[in-house]
Amino acid sequence: MTTSDAAGPGPTDLAVRRQQLREAYLRPAAQRPASTARGLHHTALVSSDVERTVRFYQEVLGFPLTELIENRDYPGSSHFFFDIGHENLLAFFDFPGLDIGPYAEVLGGLHHVAISVEPERWHELVARLAEHGVEHEVHSGVSVYFRDPDGARLELIADPLGEMYGHQVL
Repeated sequence: MTTSDAAGPGPTDLAVRRQQLREAYLRPAAQRPASTARGLHHTALVSSDVERTVRFYQEVLGFPLTELIENRDYPGSSHFFFDIGHENLLAFFDFPGLDIGPYAEVLGGLHHVAISVEPERWHELVARLAEHGVEHEVHSGVSVYFRDPDGARLELIADPLGEMYGHQVL
């Protein structure tokens, strides 16, 4: 195997491996079986401050809070939900009294949550991020990456659901 350094395989090797995986597992859309799932019910993240999280997601991003209940798994903890469109929810837990430490990207953990928004709304939301002093980075003219108040990485993407940078992914 050709490597770019002692750290692992080089770009050519990785491209070859991706192609092998495509050939082994990726089926044309007409040949794929239907999914056993109905959709993403919710993705749950951790919040260190419920009110700060609600203000960020509802006031800055425009995702309405839909419910705030006690977390059945940890007494005193809150479980709350935001509408992110298309009958999908982004949820949070807080864990008062637990020292869970700051957000960290780890192997097997969350890298980012990508949320599709209408192109006109995307421009408005990029402006809101700037207005609220939220550091962000625009990529490819349709993606903006930023972190929420607890450090979770988010992406707002103006591409339609099932499409990414001109490629059909669904």
